[in-house]
Amino acid sequence: DTSAIVQGGGGDGSLPDVSGITPSSIGSYDDAPFTLPSRDGTTSWLLISADLTDSTVITVGIDLSDDQRILARLILVQLVVGALVLVLLGVAGYVLVRNSLQPLVEVEHTAAAIAAGDLSRRVPEGDDRTEVGRLGRALNGMLARIEGAFQAQAASEEQARTSEGRMRRFVADASHELRTPLTSIRGFAELYRHGASGGAGGDNPETGRMMGRIEAEATRMGALVEDLLQLARLDQHRPVESLPVDLGELAADAVHDARAVQPDRTVELDLTDSLTDVPVVLGDEGRLRQVIGNLVTNALTHTPPGTPVTVRLSEEPGDPDAVTVTVADQGPGMSAEDAERVFERFYRADASRTRAAGGTGLGLSIVSSLVAAHHGTVTLTTAPGEGAAFAVRLPRSGPAGQD
Repeated sequence: DTSAIVQGGGGDGSLPDVSGITPSSIGSYDDAPFTLPSRDGTTSWLLISADLTDSTVITVGIDLSDDQRILARLILVQLVVGALVLVLLGVAGYVLVRNSLQPLVEVEHTAAAIAAGDLSRRVPEGDDRTEVGRLGRALNGMLARIEGAFQAQAASEEQARTSEGRMRRFVADASHELRTPLTSIRGFAELYRHGASGGAGGDNPETGRMMGRIEAEATRMGALVEDLLQLARLDQHRPVESLPVDLGELAADAVHDARAVQPDRTVELDLTDSLTDVPVVLGDEGRLRQVIGNLVTNALTHTPPGTPVTVRLSEEPGDPDAVTVTVADQGPGMSAEDAERVFERFYRADASRTRAAGGTGLGLSIVSSLVAAHHGTVTLTTAPGEGAAFAVRLPRSGPAGQD
């Protein structure tokens, strides 16, 4: 029983490589096509077998090199066409998305213009059937309401500024006009008290008491007029003098004056070790003297007799370019509500006591305005039962910093 494979074609290397094929293995394919590589490995063959007799199997094949070249070209064409289609689809998608987002870009530009202060800008309104179109319409409605609200606010503020300016001019003019008659009233009252008018000795004592009341009220009104005039000048933001002022000297004078007025009170001057140099600032000496004097007077007025008062000069740690003047007392202190309003004009935490002491309710307002004119700050630290401490922080200008 012998078997053999007969292959035609001579020694051509492109023929199928059947070196590993036997007749029995060929018969195992059961008439199904199968492939074999060529002898030189450059191509493949598609083969199919058929039984001629019980012992004879014939196998025929076809060279697949042409088909493989065609398939390679088809694959290359598909890859190129697919890449071109993807590029075209990407470009088309980019253009479509960009065009669809253009209204949102306009919204962005409009928002930037509005943030810069141009409230008249509006976003373009597109098709109401689209989300972007409905968004633009809603935004324009909101912007119109916002612009109207800002215009109304601006008009109200302008009207308020105009009214405030008129009121300030009225206060200044009225205060100026009241100075002369008030001076006359005080003069006549003083003449009566000293007997220069010839009636002090024989008049009814009640008349003398009434004349004393007239003089006291005229004095209080005169102080009020002077305070109003000073506030009117400060409201005009006129520049203050800028000369070296020794705060230590002003504080010492304020303490000396307070001891002279109320010798039974303990008023101390404290120059703390935190001072690294002479406490000199640039400013108006007269106005800074008034700041410290008003704070000391306020402490003496609003604390019980015998309450100690301290005037302290210091520097904050890490802040050598400023000097802090603190007027502190150990009195009853004040509530948080009073502390928030203490620098308002005509505000009195204890109205009856302030009026009895001849106060106008403008002293701390003047302090706040004068400190602001010197580019400083004034703060209050207080609590009920813990006293009060007014701290005035002013920019320092030592002798070495002068030209």
